[in-house]
Amino acid sequence: FAEFDDAANLLAANPDATTISIDEPVEIPKNQHSRLQEPGREEDDELLGTDDSDKTELLAGQKKSAPFWTFEYYQTFFDVDTYQVLDRIKGSVFPVPGKNFVRLYIRSNPDLYGPFWICATLVFTIAVSGNLSNFFIHLGKPTYHYVPEFRKVSIAATTIYAYAWLVPLALWGFLMWRNSKVMNIVSYSFLEIVCVYGYSLFIYIPTAILWIIPQKVVRWVLVVFSLCLSGSVLVMTFWPAVRDDNRRIAVATVATILLLHALLAVGCLAYFFDAPEVDIPAPIIPAHNGTTVITKSH
Repeated sequence: FAEFDDAANLLAANPDATTISIDEPVEIPKNQHSRLQEPGREEDDELLGTDDSDKTELLAGQKKSAPFWTFEYYQTFFDVDTYQVLDRIKGSVFPVPGKNFVRLYIRSNPDLYGPFWICATLVFTIAVSGNLSNFFIHLGKPTYHYVPEFRKVSIAATTIYAYAWLVPLALWGFLMWRNSKVMNIVSYSFLEIVCVYGYSLFIYIPTAILWIIPQKVVRWVLVVFSLCLSGSVLVMTFWPAVRDDNRRIAVATVATILLLHALLAVGCLAYFFDAPEVDIPAPIIPAHNGTTVITKSH
């Protein structure tokens, strides 16, 4: 009891003193808690993701738990604002070395809005620019008769949308197959891969407009430049996913991704802008003086 008397005398002498109860939990300062977590972080968190990004991914998965036959399920794929789309476009045009495009821009909220409209814009840009290029090349020739080729729109749409959906589907299936054999392979969802491919095609929209310039050297320089930018986005995104696999398989996978991407760009340039001229029989138009005039078109 002498100790209780001493404590009572101290409280009487200093009423503002802080007392600690046994039942009260001791709070750990937030800065001290953060210091305890810092040594456990890995150096490649920015490349392969952090704990915060994993929590965001889990929350995103909970948000998209609606049944697939409902409208709300598909509405979540288009739930993005203008700033997010512009930010992802900037990330695809100006890739940062050492930064993973999926982890940095896509994983928090993958969307189909940007890839869909980027592909649609690219389809009409290539078709219209191809017709204008053909018109400007033959402008001033008396034997040339301009005929708009509307079939280029359907051909461009089939090519671009098939590339933007079938190639990601094949890559997603390949990564899932390799993930079952090599546990260290990073897995991407099909929606994330479609999103990466869709945004990587944005650089070809201004490139297709500049392809109107009737100079083959300028066109091929633009192809190489745009291919380097968009191809670097794909390499920096998918190389971390396959680098732990067999070395030959990893290199062959990345090389195949770049080869298909290059075939799309070179094929569009060769077919829509550098296609060889084909003589089309023109109708015979009778003249008023009894002679016939034969027009020639390409």
